Amino acid sequence: MPSPAEPADTGVDARGAFLRAVLVMAAVLILDRITKHLVVTGIAVGDVHKFLPAVNLVHVRNSGVAFGFFSGGGALVLVLTLVALTALVTFFILRPRRPLLWLPTGLVVGGAVGNLIDRVASGSVTDFIKLPLWPAFNLADTAITFGVLALLYVLEGPRPDPSAAADEAARPGEDSGTGEGPRPTKTARAASGVAPTER
Repeated sequence: MPSPAEPADTGVDARGAFLRAVLVMAAVLILDRITKHLVVTGIAVGDVHKFLPAVNLVHVRNSGVAFGFFSGGGALVLVLTLVALTALVTFFILRPRRPLLWLPTGLVVGGAVGNLIDRVASGSVTDFIKLPLWPAFNLADTAITFGVLALLYVLEGPRPDPSAAADEAARPGEDSGTGEGPRPTKTARAASGVAPTER
Protein backbone atom coordinates (compact mmCIF):
# COMPACT_ATOMS: atom_id res chain seq x y z
CA MET A 1 0.00 0.00 0.00
CA PRO A 2 1.57 3.34 -1.02
CA SER A 3 2.41 5.83 1.71
CA PRO A 4 0.57 9.17 1.83
CA ALA A 5 3.77 10.95 0.75
CA GLU A 6 4.10 8.82 -2.39
CA PRO A 7 0.90 8.78 -4.46
CA ALA A 8 0.29 5.54 -6.35
CA ASP A 9 -0.15 7.29 -9.70
CA THR A 10 0.78 10.89 -10.43
CA GLY A 11 -0.01 10.65 -14.14
CA VAL A 12 3.64 10.68 -15.14
CA ASP A 13 4.65 7.92 -17.53
CA ALA A 14 7.66 6.06 -16.14
CA ARG A 15 9.15 5.27 -19.54
CA GLY A 16 8.76 8.88 -20.65
CA ALA A 17 10.42 10.08 -17.44
CA PHE A 18 13.44 7.84 -18.06
CA LEU A 19 13.68 9.07 -21.66
CA ARG A 20 13.56 12.73 -20.63
CA ALA A 21 16.22 12.17 -17.96
CA VAL A 22 18.49 10.52 -20.52
CA LEU A 23 17.97 13.34 -23.03
CA VAL A 24 18.79 16.01 -20.43
CA MET A 25 21.86 14.06 -19.32
CA ALA A 26 23.05 13.66 -22.91
CA ALA A 27 22.55 17.37 -23.68
CA VAL A 28 24.53 18.41 -20.59
CA LEU A 29 27.30 15.92 -21.34
CA ILE A 30 27.63 16.93 -24.99
CA LEU A 31 27.76 20.66 -24.19
CA ASP A 32 30.25 20.02 -21.39
CA ARG A 33 32.60 18.01 -23.61
CA ILE A 34 32.44 20.53 -26.47
CA THR A 35 33.14 23.58 -24.30
CA LYS A 36 35.98 21.89 -22.43
CA HIS A 37 37.55 20.79 -25.70
CA LEU A 38 37.40 24.37 -27.02
CA VAL A 39 39.04 25.66 -23.85
CA VAL A 40 41.78 23.04 -23.77
CA THR A 41 42.66 23.64 -27.43
CA GLY A 42 42.21 27.43 -27.42
CA ILE A 43 43.30 28.78 -24.03
CA ALA A 44 46.59 28.03 -22.33
CA VAL A 45 46.53 27.05 -18.68
CA GLY A 46 46.58 30.23 -16.58
CA ASP A 47 45.53 32.58 -19.39
CA VAL A 48 42.61 34.97 -18.95
CA HIS A 49 40.40 36.11 -21.86
CA LYS A 50 37.80 38.85 -21.53
CA PHE A 51 34.38 37.54 -22.54
CA LEU A 52 31.58 39.65 -21.03
CA PRO A 53 31.50 42.37 -18.39
CA ALA A 54 32.45 40.67 -15.11
CA VAL A 55 32.85 37.33 -16.92
CA ASN A 56 36.26 36.03 -18.03
CA LEU A 57 37.25 32.85 -19.80
CA VAL A 58 40.18 31.08 -18.16
CA HIS A 59 41.83 27.68 -18.19
CA VAL A 60 42.12 26.21 -14.71
CA ARG A 61 42.81 22.62 -13.66
CA ASN A 62 40.71 21.65 -10.64
CA SER A 63 41.41 18.47 -8.65
CA GLY A 64 38.43 18.98 -6.31
CA VAL A 65 34.70 18.94 -6.80
CA ALA A 66 32.50 21.72 -8.19
CA PHE A 67 33.89 25.26 -7.72
CA GLY A 68 37.20 23.90 -6.43
CA PHE A 69 35.92 22.50 -3.14
CA PHE A 70 37.93 19.58 -1.69
CA SER A 71 40.81 20.40 -4.00
CA GLY A 72 43.39 17.64 -3.88
CA GLY A 73 40.86 15.11 -2.57
CA GLY A 74 41.86 12.57 -5.19
CA ALA A 75 40.29 9.17 -4.58
CA LEU A 76 37.98 10.56 -1.89
CA VAL A 77 36.35 12.94 -4.38
CA LEU A 78 35.91 10.09 -6.85
CA VAL A 79 34.29 7.86 -4.24
CA LEU A 80 31.97 10.61 -3.00
CA THR A 81 30.90 11.38 -6.57
CA LEU A 82 30.10 7.73 -7.30
CA VAL A 83 28.17 7.33 -4.06
CA ALA A 84 26.10 10.46 -4.71
CA LEU A 85 25.37 9.38 -8.29
CA THR A 86 24.34 5.90 -7.18
CA ALA A 87 22.00 7.30 -4.54
CA LEU A 88 20.33 9.73 -6.95
CA VAL A 89 19.90 7.20 -9.76
CA THR A 90 18.50 4.61 -7.33
CA PHE A 91 16.04 7.15 -5.96
CA PHE A 92 14.91 7.99 -9.50
CA ILE A 93 14.55 4.33 -10.50
CA LEU A 94 12.34 3.69 -7.47
CA ARG A 95 10.20 6.81 -8.05
CA PRO A 96 10.16 7.55 -11.79
CA ARG A 97 6.54 8.79 -11.63
CA ARG A 98 7.34 11.62 -9.23
CA PRO A 99 6.65 14.82 -11.22
CA LEU A 100 9.75 16.56 -12.62
CA LEU A 101 12.22 14.21 -10.90
CA TRP A 102 13.65 13.44 -14.34
CA LEU A 103 14.92 17.03 -14.67
CA PRO A 104 17.29 17.21 -11.65
CA THR A 105 18.33 13.61 -12.28
CA GLY A 106 19.41 14.40 -15.84
CA LEU A 107 21.15 17.64 -14.86
CA VAL A 108 23.09 16.20 -11.92
CA VAL A 109 24.05 12.93 -13.60
CA GLY A 110 25.09 14.68 -16.82
CA GLY A 111 27.23 17.21 -14.96
CA ALA A 112 28.78 14.65 -12.64
CA VAL A 113 29.62 12.28 -15.47
CA GLY A 114 31.15 15.13 -17.47
CA ASN A 115 33.50 16.02 -14.62
CA LEU A 116 34.11 12.35 -13.87
CA ILE A 117 35.42 11.79 -17.39
CA ASP A 118 37.97 14.57 -16.86
CA ARG A 119 38.95 13.24 -13.46
CA VAL A 120 39.53 9.69 -14.71
CA ALA A 121 41.33 10.82 -17.88
CA SER A 122 43.69 13.41 -16.40
CA GLY A 123 43.21 13.51 -12.62
CA SER A 124 41.66 16.99 -12.70
CA VAL A 125 38.72 18.90 -14.19
CA THR A 126 38.85 21.75 -16.70
CA ASP A 127 37.22 24.94 -15.38
CA PHE A 128 36.90 28.02 -17.56
CA ILE A 129 34.15 30.41 -16.41
CA LYS A 130 35.43 33.04 -13.97
CA LEU A 131 33.27 35.51 -12.07
CA PRO A 132 34.54 38.14 -9.63
CA LEU A 133 35.18 36.77 -6.13
CA TRP A 134 34.13 33.27 -7.16
CA PRO A 135 36.18 30.19 -8.08
CA ALA A 136 36.31 29.18 -11.74
CA PHE A 137 33.72 26.61 -12.85
CA ASN A 138 32.39 24.91 -15.96
CA LEU A 139 29.04 23.99 -17.54
CA ALA A 140 28.97 20.67 -15.70
CA ASP A 141 29.21 22.52 -12.38
CA THR A 142 26.37 24.78 -13.47
CA ALA A 143 24.19 21.78 -14.39
CA ILE A 144 24.92 20.15 -11.02
CA THR A 145 24.04 23.35 -9.13
CA PHE A 146 20.73 23.86 -10.91
CA GLY A 147 20.05 20.14 -10.66
CA VAL A 148 20.44 20.19 -6.88
CA LEU A 149 18.16 23.24 -6.61
CA ALA A 150 15.58 21.52 -8.83
CA LEU A 151 15.85 18.36 -6.73
CA LEU A 152 15.14 20.34 -3.55
CA TYR A 153 12.07 21.83 -5.23
CA VAL A 154 10.84 18.41 -6.36
CA LEU A 155 11.31 16.93 -2.89
CA GLU A 156 10.09 19.86 -0.79
CA GLY A 157 7.89 21.86 -3.17
CA PRO A 158 4.09 21.85 -3.39
CA ARG A 159 2.41 18.51 -3.99
CA PRO A 160 -0.85 17.80 -5.86
CA ASP A 161 -3.82 17.70 -3.45
CA PRO A 162 -5.46 14.24 -3.68
CA SER A 163 -8.69 15.56 -2.13
CA ALA A 164 -8.98 18.22 -4.85
CA ALA A 165 -8.62 15.55 -7.54
CA ALA A 166 -11.27 13.44 -5.82
CA ASP A 167 -13.67 16.41 -5.63
CA GLU A 168 -13.10 17.11 -9.32
CA ALA A 169 -13.88 13.51 -10.22
CA ALA A 170 -17.02 13.52 -8.07
CA ARG A 171 -18.66 16.51 -9.78
CA PRO A 172 -22.03 15.56 -11.40
CA GLY A 173 -22.04 15.15 -15.13
CA GLU A 174 -18.26 14.81 -15.47
CA ASP A 175 -17.86 11.15 -14.55
CA SER A 176 -19.49 9.88 -17.73
CA GLY A 177 -17.54 12.20 -20.03
CA THR A 178 -20.76 13.53 -21.64
CA GLY A 179 -21.00 16.76 -19.65
CA GLU A 180 -24.84 16.43 -19.65
CA GLY A 181 -25.24 16.14 -15.88
CA PRO A 182 -27.62 13.76 -14.11
CA ARG A 183 -30.91 12.92 -15.85
CA PRO A 184 -34.00 14.53 -14.24
CA THR A 185 -36.42 12.19 -12.52
CA LYS A 186 -40.02 11.66 -13.68
CA THR A 187 -41.25 13.82 -10.79
CA ALA A 188 -38.97 16.68 -11.84
CA ARG A 189 -40.12 16.42 -15.46
CA ALA A 190 -43.76 16.43 -14.43
CA ALA A 191 -43.24 19.49 -12.25
CA SER A 192 -41.68 21.35 -15.15
CA GLY A 193 -44.52 20.48 -17.51
CA VAL A 194 -42.57 17.91 -19.53
CA ALA A 195 -44.37 14.64 -19.96
CA PRO A 196 -42.40 11.68 -18.68
CA THR A 197 -41.09 9.33 -21.30
CA GLU A 198 -42.29 5.77 -20.99
CA ARG A 199 -39.57 3.15 -21.14
